[in-house]
Amino acid sequence: MGPHPAVAAIRLAVRRVLHDVLTDHTTDPAGTDEPLVLVACSGGADSMALASALAFETRKLPVRAGGITVDHGLQNGSDTRATEVLGRMTALGLTPVEAITVTVGREGGPEAAARDARYAALDAAAERHGAAAILLGHTRDDQAETVLLGLARGSGIRSLSGMAAVSGAAGRYRRPFLQLDRQTVRKACIAQELAVWDDPHNSDPAYTRSRLRHEGLPALEKALGKGVVEALARTAQLSRDDADALDTWAADAETAVRDEAGALECAKLFGLPPAVRRRVLRRAVIAEGAPAGSLFARHIEEVDRLITGWRGQGAINLPGRVEARRQGGRLVIRQG
Repeated sequence: MGPHPAVAAIRLAVRRVLHDVLTDHTTDPAGTDEPLVLVACSGGADSMALASALAFETRKLPVRAGGITVDHGLQNGSDTRATEVLGRMTALGLTPVEAITVTVGREGGPEAAARDARYAALDAAAERHGAAAILLGHTRDDQAETVLLGLARGSGIRSLSGMAAVSGAAGRYRRPFLQLDRQTVRKACIAQELAVWDDPHNSDPAYTRSRLRHEGLPALEKALGKGVVEALARTAQLSRDDADALDTWAADAETAVRDEAGALECAKLFGLPPAVRRRVLRRAVIAEGAPAGSLFARHIEEVDRLITGWRGQGAINLPGRVEARRQGGRLVIRQG
């Protein structure tokens, strides 16, 4: 008799990702030893299921499996929790395992600050251990929530594309469970009798994502039917494909809209479709030193008006002390 269907599903998802990692590793000139794959594990159902599947699948493949847990220090007893998670990862057969304590700042709100601290710690751990990849336990439900949050921000198609299956420097982060729903992953934990921890932040109404999970999505499902999560995840993939295509188009268009001296020509920019033109402008502004994280749609719209709504307006001030101005049919972007 084979494993429980949910257990089979999580193992297959991880197996596919490990084969991708192995393929990437063998094409790497330095890829001589068995690659190390780490799982980022909070002790919750999603990441414990991921850790169990990684431990199982790497027994049959030339891959070493380890685990990292990040202690954000935001709750009493979080250090004890991190020690427990270390023990659970060790019991699964993962090595090396490590608990990293981080200090969470305040930049961008509590959720964003915790995420930034977590990824910085995971990046550092990957470098320290020489890991080929870090697996993250995000599910299709997480993807649906991410799409809705992007929709609420109104910041364009890239924010609707959700989380990528592969992201980070050199494709470091892999998300095997993006096609699996949260219920399947939880069933896999129950079937394997895995001890899991439910983070109280996940049900704390002070957090936007928590409100969305417990109030917003259930209300949408009640109004529109049970296929909402799947449809949102599909929207993410379609949006990602569209955004990638537009980014490629913009990269190609960037050289065509410059003169011999490399200056941006307003007449040629005007001839581009708005979605492509705005991407060209964004790339140009970032290239001159504007921090991408501080550059919002409204900034690019202001610069765009120098081309599409020219009324003799003055320079546009942008984040990072960058300014954009129109001069003699050219768009001049420079740091002040």
